[in-house]
Order: sequence, then C-alpha cells, then structure tokens
Amino acid sequence: MKFFVDTADTAEIAELAATGLLDGVTTNPSLIMKAGRPMKEVIAEICKITDGPVSAEVAATDYDGILREAKVLAAIAPNVVIKLPLTMDGLKACKALTSAGHKTNVTLCFSATQALLAAKAGATYISPFIGRLDDINLDGLELIREIRTIYDNYGFSTEILAASIRTINHVRDCAIIGADVATIPPSTLKALVKHPLTDKGLETFLADWAKTGQSIA
Repeated sequence: MKFFVDTADTAEIAELAATGLLDGVTTNPSLIMKAGRPMKEVIAEICKITDGPVSAEVAATDYDGILREAKVLAAIAPNVVIKLPLTMDGLKACKALTSAGHKTNVTLCFSATQALLAAKAGATYISPFIGRLDDINLDGLELIREIRTIYDNYGFSTEILAASIRTINHVRDCAIIGADVATIPPSTLKALVKHPLTDKGLETFLADWAKTGQSIA
C-alpha cells in the first residue's frame, strides 16, 4: 500500500518525506485555506519536496472551467495530479484529461457505482471517503471492499485511494481489503509507528544496556 499525506502544510510534508515512507500528497480547497497561502505557490513547493503524485483540486464545476483550471494546475509541475469532482462534468473532464496524458484523482466518492463511472472515465485514482460515511452510520470500509471487487472483476487500472481516514485501524483495514493507496492526516500517519509494548520494551532494553556500562561507539 502506498502512503499519501493529506495536508497542505509543507513543513509536515518535508518531515514525513525525510522518513522515506511518503509516496505522495493530496490537497483540497479546505487544506489550502488552512495553509493561508496562494494555492499555486503551495502546490509548487510541495512538488519540490516530493517527486510523488501531488493532487491539486480544481474549483470550477463546469466542464470548460474545469479544463481551464486543470491546464493551469498541470503546468505547475510534472507530478501534479488533477483532482476532479465526481459529477458528470467532472467525469467528462476526467476522460479528456486522461486522454491527453494527465493523471487524475476523482474525489468525493461515496458509492460503488460512482467508482465504476470514474474507472470507465479513465481516472488514475478514485477517492472514496471512509470517515464521512462512518459519520452518517454507514460502513466506509464496505465501500472499499465493493470497489475492490468491481475493479478486480473488470481489470480496471484505476487505483483505490482511501480517503477521509480517521484512525490507524482504518489504515490497517484498508490494507487488508486491498486499497492501493491511503491518504492520511500527518498525525495519523505518525501514529502508525506507535505501540505501548514497543515503548515498554525499548525502555527495558535501554535500562539493561546502561547497567552494562558499555559503549558501542
């Protein structure tokens, strides 16, 4: 499974990129707003930090407007992925952009039939939102299972990019189901390494090592 970080905070991205565990970045209008900086400037900086895919989302909702904005975003850097809304105009633009050689991320997916349409439109990534489904008492992970089955049934190359991830269990379960990518908030990504028994074991080993009075270096 590939790990993308879901943020426009360039300091957080640089910290995680230094670990070698980061495969890409996703942004959205809300994250750009939190960054408090011009969107094109933020995306350009992110693309310098990582050579992995960087999703930049259009704000237009009509076909012609989406294509105009996509052209601007794609010109920022070669690794920009155009993020599109899961609407008819968004899917039409996805087909056009994919045919022109651009990578695309169709976002705000909440049903398996929506995911099927995105794959037929040639999307590079589909972004089903797990947490938001859980928020309304639906099973976000079941949607990942349904999409995985459909894509496998027909050999679609569109990658399942599990989004709206809230917990480390979401990450684990998506990996078990077979999502291709998980896009994760920085705090959740950092939490994946944590376990109380790891901390306890390390504490014991260090205490015992100190008692030997030895030095490795």
